[in-house]
Amino acid sequence: MSSVKSIPGYDYGKPSIPRAPISDEEFELLKKTVMMTPEDEAYLRKAGEVLSDQVDEILNLWYGWVGSNPHLVYYFGEKSSGKPIPEYLEAVRRRFGQWILDTCFRKFDREWLNYQYEIGLRHHKTKKNKTDNVNSVEHIPLRYMIAFIYPITATIKPFLAKKGHSADEIEKMLNAWFKAVVLSVTLWSLPYAKEKEY
Repeated sequence: MSSVKSIPGYDYGKPSIPRAPISDEEFELLKKTVMMTPEDEAYLRKAGEVLSDQVDEILNLWYGWVGSNPHLVYYFGEKSSGKPIPEYLEAVRRRFGQWILDTCFRKFDREWLNYQYEIGLRHHKTKKNKTDNVNSVEHIPLRYMIAFIYPITATIKPFLAKKGHSADEIEKMLNAWFKAVVLSVTLWSLPYAKEKEY
């Protein structure tokens, strides 16, 4: 994996990142709703230790799956021709890899919350294509954001099982990852919600 400094468009913690329109209290209630506990956060750190040297393999699997589904790779294609834009796919891939690490190692605080909102904006018509300055489809539908929860959860288990941990530890790491993914996608959906309906 590349160092954070060399990932184009990775702006975690920068002043340019907008504040998510959700209060700290509402964020705490969201975490409570997905049943996120201190134990889960500890198992996320453990998952990060397990996954950190497997990120490229994980991305190969995920990107292979996306690439084999025309209705998904469409959103990485050139607007007029529909052909995938290699540099766009690569830029998003590098940030996606960092997202895996951030999900495991970052504290779920206001800075993390704001960046999940930014990720949502970059999938929404508000900011899609602007980070990478590409001429692609302007918007990724919310339905695919939500549906993606399953593949990026189910496919992670074999990677968690590669370092000799017990079945119980693997299950706890997987459950913590699942909760974190649901929490992330819930926040990514913020730009899609009508005002006062989120």
